[in-house]
Amino acid sequence: MRLSKRLQKIADFVPNNSITADIGTDHGYIPRYLVEYKISKLVIASDVSQGSLDKTISYIDELGLNNKIIPRLGDGLEVLKPYEVDTVVIAGMGGLLIRDILEKNKGITNSITHFVLQPMVASKELRKYLLNNGFMILDEELVFEDEKFYEIIYAKKGKDLVEKDIYYEISPILIKKKHPILAQFLKAKNYSLENILSGLEGKDTEKSKEKFNELTDLVEKYKEVLNTIES
Repeated sequence: MRLSKRLQKIADFVPNNSITADIGTDHGYIPRYLVEYKISKLVIASDVSQGSLDKTISYIDELGLNNKIIPRLGDGLEVLKPYEVDTVVIAGMGGLLIRDILEKNKGITNSITHFVLQPMVASKELRKYLLNNGFMILDEELVFEDEKFYEIIYAKKGKDLVEKDIYYEISPILIKKKHPILAQFLKAKNYSLENILSGLEGKDTEKSKEKFNELTDLVEKYKEVLNTIES
C-alpha cells in the first residue's frame, strides 16, 4: 500500500520487529502498512470514536488482517496494559493532548520504549514536556503536505539536555541535519509572527507590549537559525 508523505514518515520511525499501538488510528492505514511490510509483529489500533473504529474494523476484515491488527475502543493509553507494546504512535492530535495522554497513564507510558509523536499544533509545549519528564528525542522529521507543515518526533525514555530555549521551538536535530525544508518552515513561521506583530503595533496595554517584545525576540531567534542553516 502507499501512504501519504506524512504517514510514511511516521511509519518510517517505527522500529523493526516491534509490537505497536496506534492511538487515534482513524482508518487504520498505519497499522496495515506496519504489518504488511513486517515492521510490526502485531498492532493495536485504537480510537476514542466508535465510528472511526468501525471503519478500521471493516478495513481489517476486508484485508484479512484480524490476527495481526487488534482494534480497541478507548481513550488514549487506557486501552493498553503495561508492557503490552514496546512502541506507540500518537499522530494527528494537538501537542497538548498528546502530552496529556502520556501524563495521564504514567504506568503505561513508563512501560513503552519508543514513541512516535506527530502534533498538529503546540510542538513547542510537547517538546518541553518530553525533555523535562524523562524522555530523550532521538530524531525528528518535517513534512510539507497539503499546504501544511508537520513535525514528527521520535523519542524514548531517557535523559536529554536543552542548550537553548529556542530548541523547544525548533528542533536542534533538524538544524543539525540542515533539513531541506527547514528554511521554508522557519520563513512561514516568521511570516505568521510578523502578521501578529503588525496587529500589536500601537497598542499601549502592558500585556500587548510584553507580547510584542516576546514575539520580536522570537523573530530574531528564527532569523539566527535561518542564517545558520543557509550559511
